[in-house]
Amino acid sequence: MARIVITGANRGIGLALARHYAGRGDQVIAAVRETSEPLSELDVALHQGIDVTDDVSVSAFAGSLGEPVDVLINNAGILLRGGLDDPDWDGMRRQFEVNTLGPLRMTRTLLPHLREGSKVAIVTSRVGSLGDNGSGGNYGYRMSKTAVNMIGVNLSIDLKPKGIPVILLHPGMVRTDMVSAPSAVDPAHSASGLVARIDELTLDNTGRFMHAEGYELPW
Repeated sequence: MARIVITGANRGIGLALARHYAGRGDQVIAAVRETSEPLSELDVALHQGIDVTDDVSVSAFAGSLGEPVDVLINNAGILLRGGLDDPDWDGMRRQFEVNTLGPLRMTRTLLPHLREGSKVAIVTSRVGSLGDNGSGGNYGYRMSKTAVNMIGVNLSIDLKPKGIPVILLHPGMVRTDMVSAPSAVDPAHSASGLVARIDELTLDNTGRFMHAEGYELPW
């Protein structure tokens, strides 16, 4: 039984990941700002009031963990839309705080609880790819995901000597509160693919940017 920490596990992809891991018998530790009814119904260790943008909050969470963590999934994120004609500067800063610095803060703070063989996953997005950008727009969200991709690569280099591999994961277009496109897939389907990619993660393939379906994405 693995010990899994998931940030932003109260809805969407995070909730689907929590449900998947709990369903296969792993110990899930859900770190959320506030719970949801579906999350509260799961057999997980629930930690509320966890804000990935706040040092005190994250440090308090780390101090409550006790035993080592096998997998840290940095999933918490926000999407605030804004194009060239209507830039939201404060929204851009907020997205950097949550989507970019949040995973770095959480990973750094939880390092004492990670050991050789532990894994770190960052749920990023294909829209952060420079090579795959064919539509523009959503400046803040795109930039925050591009930047967190660099953080993931940096972490993969810095943590490799400690025996801790890192993976950057695109969940696909998933039907959540943020996305309602007709082609979007069910969160459970995405979660299954994400878990498979984390299961496959080793020091040999650390630092890669992977689609949930199993193929590598361009930076």
